[in-house]
Amino acid sequence: MKLGIITDFSAAHSLPRHPGRCKDLHGHTYKVEVVVEGEKKDETECVADFSEVKAVVEEVLELVDHKFLNELIEDPTSENIALFLKVALEKRLNGSPLGVSLHSIKVWEAKDKWVLVERE
Repeated sequence: MKLGIITDFSAAHSLPRHPGRCKDLHGHTYKVEVVVEGEKKDETECVADFSEVKAVVEEVLELVDHKFLNELIEDPTSENIALFLKVALEKRLNGSPLGVSLHSIKVWEAKDKWVLVERE
C-alpha cells in the first residue's frame, strides 16, 4: 500500500551549462511529493503515521531549504535535485521504525514543470 505527503522548500541555484537564463543565479520554491510504500500494520490499520513520514521528509529538506544548491549538488538541475533527495530519503527510511520504503519522489520546479524519480 502507498501513501504520500506534499511539502515544499525554497532554494537558489545556477545552471552554468544551461543555454538560457537559467545559467544565472535564481531561485525557486520547489514543491515535493514523496510516496512511501509498506504493509498495513495490524495494531493501527495504517501503513504509517502521516506526521511521522512528513517529519522525515522535512528533516531531509532541511539539507536544501534556503541553500545555494550549487554548493551541495554538482549541476543542480531538477533531475539532480530529485536524485539527491531520493538518496537522502532512502538513507533515512531504510531500517527506520516507520517500516516503509521510498516508492517515488516528484519535484516541481514550477507549477507546470516537474521531475519524477521512482524506486528502481
